[in-house]
Amino acid sequence: MKTSKWLILDTETTGLSAPIFVVELAAQRMNGWQPEGEPFRKLLNQNTDIPAEASRVHGYTREILERDGEPAHQVYREFAEYAGDLPLVSFHLQYDLDEVLTPEWKRLVIGAIGSRGFCALRLAQRLLDPVPAGNCKLQTLRQYYRLPERGAHTALGDVQTVADLMAQVLRPIAEHRGLDTWEKLVAFAAEEWFPSRIAFGKHKGRLIQEARKDAELHGWLDWLAKSTNARSAKMGCWYLRQLEMAAAQPDTTVFAASEIDGETKHGPAAQAGDVGLVIYLNPELEQLRQLVAGARARLAELEVSFTKEKSRVDVMQAVLFRHLREHYQQRDRLRLIVDYRRKFLDSLVRGGEEEAKQAEAHYEQARAQTDKDYDETAAAVGEKKQLTAEEEAELSRLWKKLVKLYHPDRFAHEPDKLETYHKLTAAINRAKDAGDIQALREIAEDPHGYILRQGWATLDFSDAAELAQLRRLHETLQLGIIAVLEALNRLRESPDYELCQLSEQKPGVLDELAAERKKLLEKESSELEQQAAALAVEIKELSGEPPSRIG
Repeated sequence: MKTSKWLILDTETTGLSAPIFVVELAAQRMNGWQPEGEPFRKLLNQNTDIPAEASRVHGYTREILERDGEPAHQVYREFAEYAGDLPLVSFHLQYDLDEVLTPEWKRLVIGAIGSRGFCALRLAQRLLDPVPAGNCKLQTLRQYYRLPERGAHTALGDVQTVADLMAQVLRPIAEHRGLDTWEKLVAFAAEEWFPSRIAFGKHKGRLIQEARKDAELHGWLDWLAKSTNARSAKMGCWYLRQLEMAAAQPDTTVFAASEIDGETKHGPAAQAGDVGLVIYLNPELEQLRQLVAGARARLAELEVSFTKEKSRVDVMQAVLFRHLREHYQQRDRLRLIVDYRRKFLDSLVRGGEEEAKQAEAHYEQARAQTDKDYDETAAAVGEKKQLTAEEEAELSRLWKKLVKLYHPDRFAHEPDKLETYHKLTAAINRAKDAGDIQALREIAEDPHGYILRQGWATLDFSDAAELAQLRRLHETLQLGIIAVLEALNRLRESPDYELCQLSEQKPGVLDELAAERKKLLEKESSELEQQAAALAVEIKELSGEPPSRIG
């Protein structure tokens, strides 16, 4: 593998529905596990519109491509010179090669470029299984393994991230498994495989290895293998074969560790250097404790990042709300008046005055609820403020304590305690979402006292010494890490986050935006007032009197 020549590629396109046009093509030649030479990257002008949903992802519009893009035939001639006959690897090979590039080359009457390599996603899923906890999205893996931040949702950025992932994360695991040649790697990626963590059904989330000691789970796998559905039967048979093979082999587990209290910890078989990837054979109790501590440290770090960034967005939203509350509330009141005057008319024509009066009563209830919602929102945003440096430092300390309460599997067979755990988790999440440091402090400093004050069943948060329970705890922590990473990604990809960053760079931008929205809201309110007035005239004509309560 060390001297094999191959190529990583990625595309950004007009979407998922055929015909699919490439708008950006990027590639990187590889020599073994390392990039070789400069990358290839081109924008393509294919004289086609870019659907809004695709443009929101990669940022390219028809205007940008007409300005900066090059003709497709020219780009592919240059790409053919760059790629030669090298094998092509992509993180989504079936999509990039089979659904995008091959049909495009046929449409443009261009011969196939390069040769088929392997799917990097499938390789990552197999080598990392069951870490990270059922999620192998490229940007999630980048954050999980602390790889360099590249241009997310650009073809070149994704190519560079795949190269980082291959060299820094997948290489040590592949070499440990004896996948030391190109041919072995391709064959491994192409083999029949299913994830060891069950992704569906009543055993969703469990590892198939547990079936070695769990008769119910083993019986479910037997049932799956006998399914009339060919895919399900194939999966069940494959799982049963893995159990038979595992019974004859020593237990081998691959874990991903991260920093513990600021220092990266490596076990006796550590091979992955800076990314904190650790490979253990026959993991012992202390090694698992170390992995649990590392996972907790990473989860705490991510929770702090999420809470801090969510707080920034909340503060920005609070500023806008205070600017625009009066105008939004007036607009929404007018919407209610128009909606219920229409309902009043429908009821009057259909059921007479008695039924119409019910619409009046419903309007009063809806208006009261709307005003209450605005009052509650105003009270909530009134408390929003930028976190100080001291508060951010305290958040780090609190989350290190709070993640030690993260242990749902511990209470799985004790319904009253599991209910307490769910209530406690909900309280923590509410405090996190609201940026309520006082509530987080109350729980973190004395979780037992907090639980007692609520009148809930008591919980024991100490870690069990039993190996299997620690393994399940580690797996659960991995799931928590992935969940927070995804929440953080959703936040960072949201329009509110983009506006928050812009407002921090240009302090006056919120005032400008508020002024623009104020004009739009005033225009909308004016139109609604006209509709409400027209409906009032119609009501008076039919009933002989103007609407008394709706408005």
